[in-house]
Amino acid sequence: MKSTLTGKTVVITGAGSGIGRATAHTFAARGANVLAVGRTPEKLAETAAGRPSIVPMTADITDQSAPQEIISQAVAAFGGIDALVNSASVFGPTHLAMITPGEFDHFIAVNLRAPLLITQAALPCLERSDGTVVNISAAIGQRGWPGLSVYGATKSGLDFFTRSWAGELAPRGIRVVSVAPGPIETPILENNELDDQAVMIVHQTQERIPLARLGMAREVAWWIANFTESLAGYTTGAILAVDGGYSAV
Repeated sequence: MKSTLTGKTVVITGAGSGIGRATAHTFAARGANVLAVGRTPEKLAETAAGRPSIVPMTADITDQSAPQEIISQAVAAFGGIDALVNSASVFGPTHLAMITPGEFDHFIAVNLRAPLLITQAALPCLERSDGTVVNISAAIGQRGWPGLSVYGATKSGLDFFTRSWAGELAPRGIRVVSVAPGPIETPILENNELDDQAVMIVHQTQERIPLARLGMAREVAWWIANFTESLAGYTTGAILAVDGGYSAV
């Protein structure tokens, strides 16, 4: 079927690598305009390379001014917003006995506060376009992860945002969904300093995947893009696990 995303505008945070980059490429391939938001100009340049419909924007999403600046940039570049993908995330070990207030606040700022404030800033545009918000949570958000409790809690919280916002925003014509990946081949493990216990937990999780392999970022991106197509218009409040069956068994 022909994509209904041609000419639409999508804002994607965390677009410098991994799932965010794959999502930017998927939307661009379907004819959408993409504002690719991230912290590192070099990585964003790689995301946008050879794809003129992808416009990179360097921003720290935890800055107080960032949400409105991101939305203003999308409007200036493309005239509006049809979808917002909250993909940026921080991941790392958070042992109860060792987590500091500063570390806790950083997880909250990136994984929960920023998606909330960016979505809030995007509401007028999304209402005009009957748009879609896609939150990228995690399949492990429904399970306990010793040593990774704060990360898991923020992802569970993001899914709660999804359910709550879906009901709250439906009268305004805005849909909200979550895509919850399992272990995916992305740079997230290399980009975060994990201790031996955290690495062991990650590997144990991989060993329990019924499909017996890691997922690929483009497989997650395919679902993200599909949730914004017109035939997904009756879907809101859904949380889709893309995890090789890990959360099912």
